[in-house]
Amino acid sequence: MKKIETALPGVYIIEPDVHGDHRGYFMETWSTRNFRELGLDYEFVQDNESFTAQKGTLRGIHFQNAPMAQAKLVRAVRGAILDVAVDLRKGSPTYKKWVGVELSAENKRMLLIPRGFGHGFVTLTDDVEFLYKVDNLYSKEHDRGIRFNDPAIGVEWGVTEPVLSQKDTTSPLLADSDCNFTYEG
Repeated sequence: MKKIETALPGVYIIEPDVHGDHRGYFMETWSTRNFRELGLDYEFVQDNESFTAQKGTLRGIHFQNAPMAQAKLVRAVRGAILDVAVDLRKGSPTYKKWVGVELSAENKRMLLIPRGFGHGFVTLTDDVEFLYKVDNLYSKEHDRGIRFNDPAIGVEWGVTEPVLSQKDTTSPLLADSDCNFTYEG
């Protein structure tokens, strides 16, 4: 596996070693040993999967407040997405900054998003299957969202009229949120 730095310290693109031949391919998508060799020490406790039927569907910006914050290792196994991580840690040198990475079944890239970051994606194709590991269990009480088009963050999603859930339509701006992440640099 290869770890590629992004503009946000702690957010990494992970490229697995893909071994292929005329039959298809094989790759490891998670290995405690390999991640530790890359300097990444995570204990994932839950796997999640989502399916999105329509291109231009936007999910996010989502996170769980502390103490139930979650790090995520995400990937698209069918179709393609623009995956976005946003630094929500007050006091961080990159507070409110974001990074977007294309993840697809073809490029097999993954994005590692640490605790303290919001996460969202927009589908670039129809019929997207999205998998992710998290290092803390889901907690409805701590589940939060930030408005996808918050001007204080300014994510460039690449869609003008995204398909949204009710939750994503009514999420607050970051300034009105009870997001409780702080930078511990």
